[in-house]
Amino acid sequence: MLIVDTIAGLLGAVLLLRFWMQAIRVRPPTSVAQFTFQLSDWLVRPLRRVVPGMGGYDWASLIGAFLIVFLATSVLFFAGVPWQAVLLSALHRFLQWILYGFMALLVIEAIFSWVNPHAPLAPFIRALNEPLLRPLRKVVPLVGNLDLSLLVALILLQIAQLVLGMLFGR
Repeated sequence: MLIVDTIAGLLGAVLLLRFWMQAIRVRPPTSVAQFTFQLSDWLVRPLRRVVPGMGGYDWASLIGAFLIVFLATSVLFFAGVPWQAVLLSALHRFLQWILYGFMALLVIEAIFSWVNPHAPLAPFIRALNEPLLRPLRKVVPLVGNLDLSLLVALILLQIAQLVLGMLFGR
C-alpha cells in the first residue's frame, strides 16, 4: 500500500501542479515543464479527447489527478469496503492532496526566502503562491518589514484540513 500511495501521490502532485500552472497562467522553468509534461502526458492527452479544456482550465489534468487518487483508494474496495465509501474516501484524499500541495508550495517559498531568495526556481514558486497570498496581503499588515501572510495562509490551510476531516468524519 505504501508503494501505491507514494507513486499515486507523486503523479497526483504533478497533475495538480500542471492544472494550477495552467489555471493561473504561470510559465514554468523549462526543467519543471519537461518533468511535469513528460510525467503526465500519457494520461492528460487521452483525457483531453473526452474532457476538453473549458473556461481556460485544463480539466483533463484535474480529472486525471482525481482518477489517480481514486485508483489508489480503490484498493479498499478489494478489502470489502462499499464503493460509495471508497468514492468518498477518494474525494477526501483528493481534497487533502490539494491542501497539502498548497502548504508545500508555501513552505518551499519560505525556505527560498530564508536561504536564497534569488534561486532560479524562487520566482516560479512565488508566482504559484501569489493567488493565495494576494488577498491575505491586503488584510495582514507587514510587521517590521516581515510579510506574515505566508504564515496566515498556512494556518488557514490547516484549518481547512481540520474542517475537511470533520466533514468526512476523520
